[in-house]
Amino acid sequence: MLIRAGSSGCGSGCQAHKMPNLRARFAMLSRPGRFAVLLVSGVIAGLGQAPFDLWPATIVALAVAFVLHGDCRSARQAAGQAWFFGLGYFAFTLRWIIEPFLVDVARHGWMAPFALLLMAGGAALFWAVAAYLAGRLMPRNIAMFGLMLVGAEVTRSLILSGFPWALLGHIWVPTALAQLAALGGPHLLSLITVLVAWSVALMVAGRWAGGLGIVALMVVAGFVVRPGPPPAPMADAPIVRLVQPNAPQHLKWDPAYRDVFLNRLVALTGQGPVPDLIVWPETAVPSLLNYIVGDMSLLEGAARGAPLVFGIQRRDDIGQFYNSFVVMGQGGAVTGIYDKRHLVPFGEYIPGGNLVGQFGISGLATTDGGGFAAGAAHGLITLPGIGPAIPLICYEGIFAEEIARGTQRPRLMVLITNDAWFGTAAGPYQHLAQARLRSIEQGLPMVRVANTGVSAMIDARGRLRAQIPLDVEGAVDVPLPPALAAPVYTRWGDWPVILLLVAAVLSGAFMRQRDSD
Repeated sequence: MLIRAGSSGCGSGCQAHKMPNLRARFAMLSRPGRFAVLLVSGVIAGLGQAPFDLWPATIVALAVAFVLHGDCRSARQAAGQAWFFGLGYFAFTLRWIIEPFLVDVARHGWMAPFALLLMAGGAALFWAVAAYLAGRLMPRNIAMFGLMLVGAEVTRSLILSGFPWALLGHIWVPTALAQLAALGGPHLLSLITVLVAWSVALMVAGRWAGGLGIVALMVVAGFVVRPGPPPAPMADAPIVRLVQPNAPQHLKWDPAYRDVFLNRLVALTGQGPVPDLIVWPETAVPSLLNYIVGDMSLLEGAARGAPLVFGIQRRDDIGQFYNSFVVMGQGGAVTGIYDKRHLVPFGEYIPGGNLVGQFGISGLATTDGGGFAAGAAHGLITLPGIGPAIPLICYEGIFAEEIARGTQRPRLMVLITNDAWFGTAAGPYQHLAQARLRSIEQGLPMVRVANTGVSAMIDARGRLRAQIPLDVEGAVDVPLPPALAAPVYTRWGDWPVILLLVAAVLSGAFMRQRDSD
């Protein structure tokens, strides 16, 4: 429901005298002081993301931003406030973005602060545009601002190759409300975030009945969809071995250490009973597939007949390089290859690479050639003895809308990644949180194996059934959890939420036009 702005201009149908001194005190600050308050509020909002998972902080900080939006005198002012709030939020949640530039400090370290500022400032622009459009359509109306904010989150997930990291809805991953992603994906969760923050803003405005009603509805929803404790593994469940070598990024490609890490993988793989499936991380084998495909005896000996999934780079007949996901079956035969389709801009390829390559600029993650080529197909891959699986490589796991949807129901998802690029603070844990969300959306278990962690078996409800912590070498055998019936999201994707947003915005615009006539 959209609340029209009252004559007091507070934007939520409230009376100005019901408001606390928040707006008055904010207005009395100097311009730098107001900017500082917005930046700090954005940082506080970021505490809801992993690894802190303080979702109430996000709700309260976002409610403050809503209250202050209701006092903006123009759409331009609203945009400016939203940008500074977003700058604080994204600079904090995306702080891990500097880590790849510190792997080779001498060459790339100088770029780190610029990368963070450009990434955070660019992401904040989406929120600024949302506030501006809301201010134009329905001035000072915080409900419209909230709807536009969700629209901005959808937009930044899709355009310019998309970057759906630190979405507002990700704060719910550790909670029962995350299960609603099975209905509407990450953007439904973002809509819920905005709705709860709006309810807090209503209560600040003195409208306790409406605010508490929304909060009560969310509590009931969380109670209804809560997954409960995981069931005991099925007796005939396939056993999957997750192998984490813990190769630091600055040593991973060092010729003096390549064999060390490969031998570590082999040793961890060859211990104990033979499992039904073994999974190694992204680029686990430090050679081109072209050079080892004729002699897989080392890998075959370690696997002892079990199928082995591993990451490796390969080159095709015309000299293009790929970041690949390979399945090795019995006898060392390659039974399946998947080439990564959604590459990391400025990491695995450079936009406009032919031009900037003339100046010696290449992607951070490339080791041969000038960058990677994108794979041609994103279908299922068959794992011997287990069934069809959705293969994912690192970055691809953050794009909910790109997970394969076809007529054949997969048995599981397998994501191999090298989170050593992300450091040891926020990045790996935020990446893991998004993997949990993909399992809920698809109703499928996920085998997630990372070079330095966190490797985990995630069940179809997003619960962690087993894990190898960050910066630990090791292997763990885990029964593969069952798949669930295909959730609504696998059939409809983001379209229901997008259409709901469009309908709500058009409804608000119509209401304003009717009132002005």
